[in-house]
Amino acid sequence: MSGQQRDAEPLRVDRRDDRVIATLDRPAVRNAIDRDLVDRLHALCGELEADPRVLVIAGAGGVFASGADIAQLRERGAADALEGINTRVFARIRALPMPVIAAIDGYALGGGAELAYAADIRIGSPSLKIGSPETGLGIIAAAGATWRLPEIVGEARAAELLLTGRVLDAETALAWGLVSAIHPADELDAAAHALVDRIVANDPLATQYTKRALRAGHDTGAVLALQAELFESPEKHRRMTRFLERRQRR
Repeated sequence: MSGQQRDAEPLRVDRRDDRVIATLDRPAVRNAIDRDLVDRLHALCGELEADPRVLVIAGAGGVFASGADIAQLRERGAADALEGINTRVFARIRALPMPVIAAIDGYALGGGAELAYAADIRIGSPSLKIGSPETGLGIIAAAGATWRLPEIVGEARAAELLLTGRVLDAETALAWGLVSAIHPADELDAAAHALVDRIVANDPLATQYTKRALRAGHDTGAVLALQAELFESPEKHRRMTRFLERRQRR
């Protein structure tokens, strides 16, 4: 199957009450990200903006995403670059109200790496291989790597990865903080769900505001405004009352 043909189900979506699991599934091109997949990710973002739930992104067949679909990318011109096809959808994923977890098994290269960088939490398997080899193809990593990667691993390491096209293995990615944990491949899904379980046990509004506070950086005024809203929340009063009652019973 060529990259120009439409896959049967390039994005398999498992919708649950508190989480959504989106699995890239384009086996013929190792889950490369094409325009159709981008459109499907936009549609999913629309769902999660209207009905916030934790999102887990994974890849089928032992590959997260091998990159952007080169067959399509080769034919794109300047107007396509300025449209920011991948850039816009990754920004939308990054801005989702609830946390996004990337469960990375195998290769996450180029656009696949940039999709992973858009997540709030990244975990991987021992076969993880992640990097941005765009300069070897005559382009740059323009869908998030040049600004998100320095935030994740620091400017010096980001520069090394982006300028050399180096691909990191699981051990190095963990040591650099690019992923927070490594799990055996057959336990990766369970590890992602365990993270979701911990997230959804907390107050959803506090979780959403924490994500917004992380994006606010050093804007303490914005962070305190979020905290001020939560201080007036009935859920804050209920949870703190329950905490105090449990402590009194000990």
